[in-house]
Amino acid sequence: MLSTIQLDALDDRQRRRGIVALAISTFFSWAGFFLIIPLIAVHYVDNLGWAAGTVGIVLAARQFTQQGLTTLFGVLSDRVGPKVLICTGMLVRAAGFAAMAKAETFWPVLAAALLAAAGGSMFESPKAAALAAFTTPATRQRLFALMGVLSGIGVTLGTQAGALLIQQEFSAVSYAAASAYILIFVAILVLMPNVAVSSGTTGSWQGMRLALSDRVFMLFLLILSGYWFVWTQFSISVALAATEITGTESAVAWMYAVNSIVTVGAGYLLPRAMERWLSPLGLLIAGTGIIAIGLGLIAFANGFPLLLVAAGVFATGAVLTRPGEQTVTANLASPHARGTYFGVAALSLALGGGLGNYLGGTFVDLGRSLDLPALPWALFFLIGMTSAIALWLNRDTLGTVREAPPEPSRAPQPGILEPIAAPAPIENRRSESSTSTRVDLPRPQQR
Repeated sequence: MLSTIQLDALDDRQRRRGIVALAISTFFSWAGFFLIIPLIAVHYVDNLGWAAGTVGIVLAARQFTQQGLTTLFGVLSDRVGPKVLICTGMLVRAAGFAAMAKAETFWPVLAAALLAAAGGSMFESPKAAALAAFTTPATRQRLFALMGVLSGIGVTLGTQAGALLIQQEFSAVSYAAASAYILIFVAILVLMPNVAVSSGTTGSWQGMRLALSDRVFMLFLLILSGYWFVWTQFSISVALAATEITGTESAVAWMYAVNSIVTVGAGYLLPRAMERWLSPLGLLIAGTGIIAIGLGLIAFANGFPLLLVAAGVFATGAVLTRPGEQTVTANLASPHARGTYFGVAALSLALGGGLGNYLGGTFVDLGRSLDLPALPWALFFLIGMTSAIALWLNRDTLGTVREAPPEPSRAPQPGILEPIAAPAPIENRRSESSTSTRVDLPRPQQR
């Protein structure tokens, strides 16, 4: 078994190196992913004549495979550490994207997508668990917001590079995307310590049982799948709408440029400003609702300007949800099985993202066949708002920071808009054993 460095043995220099390595990984993984993924729908539908639903099947299979296998690699990261899994996953994903260069029929494209998915499953939850391990609850939300800015810059450069390269041929897009993941492999190999992402001695399958029996955590993941459903529409349904409305593939790059301008410009400042009034859960609720509104606006987009406005609204919602979703997930994860919890959390993206990719393309095809172009966007709006409302209704149980494994049952707690009860008398506190800390109301900032 590979040796790992315990969290309490890490010095500040090692933590900084780990965060820098993960920052590089965040930038290049988003750049490489969005360099190719939005153009898969455009290339196979517009250039090769595939049905949008067929592309949706490929993307849904990739999503289900990646998120389904991520759970297993999350468990494994608790045992061997995240570094070897991240490095291996980057190389496998690079091979998958490179294989798409010459794939033009369904089965070769599906095989390449599944190979890329297998690579993503190896690094996704270990990478998230490592970032949570290198941070503390006090710094976590802001660091996640900073990573959101880096991802926005990556999306900007990736989509613009993809728009330029696809004018030559799709194989150039594939090889460029693969190269990004090779660069990540080198950065993680050289810079990141192989930190132990979990504390305690919880076994792998014991950690899996702990996560799957955690009712609060599983409820959160079920509701979160609605958010992932609408989030995935930006890379398939919105991309198809952009080319259909404008008649040019370059519209996809402009749409992502607007998304990235909002992400880079407000990705850190907006969540930082809103934390005065909203907890991480509040950010997630507000952002999901705004994403739903952005998708709903596309139903009224009869030209390129309104489409760009809708993309900007969507991006504003994503700016709020990204640090909110990641922080709530990290806060609800038990420190004794952090990697496993992040692996199980991927099931939410598998369900919501997989259905989003498949049904997104299917809804677009259905709207075209019924001559109801607004139909898919109305459905996306309803799904997003339902998820936001469900999160708000369950706010009493989802706004905690786990400091120990979850208890079988818990007393109700105040919600994000409700005052916290007065503290118990000092003589009663000594007999209480709290396993979580409320974070629904923002704490005073540390200067």
